[in-house]
Amino acid sequence: MIWLGIDTANAPLSVAVVKDEVVVAELTQNNKVTHSIGAMPTIEEALIRAKLSVKEIDAIAVSAGPGSYTGVRIGVTIAKTLAWSLQKPIIPVSSLQALTYNVPYFNGVICAMIDARRQHVYSGAYQGEQVIIEDGHYAVIDLLPKLRDLHVPILFVGRDVTMYWDIIEEIVGPHALRAPFTMDLPRASEVIRLAMAQPTEAAVHDVTPIYKRIAEAEANWLKEQKANGK
Repeated sequence: MIWLGIDTANAPLSVAVVKDEVVVAELTQNNKVTHSIGAMPTIEEALIRAKLSVKEIDAIAVSAGPGSYTGVRIGVTIAKTLAWSLQKPIIPVSSLQALTYNVPYFNGVICAMIDARRQHVYSGAYQGEQVIIEDGHYAVIDLLPKLRDLHVPILFVGRDVTMYWDIIEEIVGPHALRAPFTMDLPRASEVIRLAMAQPTEAAVHDVTPIYKRIAEAEANWLKEQKANGK
């Protein structure tokens, strides 16, 4: 079976092709090329390196968020378009849980973290397949005490952990562990591995981005309506 995996949920971009549980091509980049420009050429390059045509894909796995609004929309839209045009199954997965799959041999709790600006993060915590803290949009100052109160080692993974590491160490203390930097970037092959573990595929039109918070423009509009008594 041939899988195409796509992860554009955050600034890094990752695309992978897996054939019969063998990674035959994987491209991951961490630069400032926008996904609207870079995603499709990267998919094409991965297929070329795998010596496969797009019509040979059997299933598509996509990181559906939470993460960057624009990034999540781009990845989901590309995956849905390919799935619909090729009439192939699509399996959406959590971008945060896929990130925890980078460190499969850690037995404790793994916390994936993506910066959401203004001292907020998209985060979720997992122990194996068990959800310890659900994916969500959290103020860092509210999330970290919940992790500290678990009283177990917490391994933090994600490119954006670094910017919060001082406060993580301050609040979580000696239970806070930092994953190696080589594990911080999303890997589309792990998106595929997570999708393979899902019990069912999703109908194409039922696949939607997982945002976990409303857009800033919508929030400002609601605030304005409330201020005007509407």
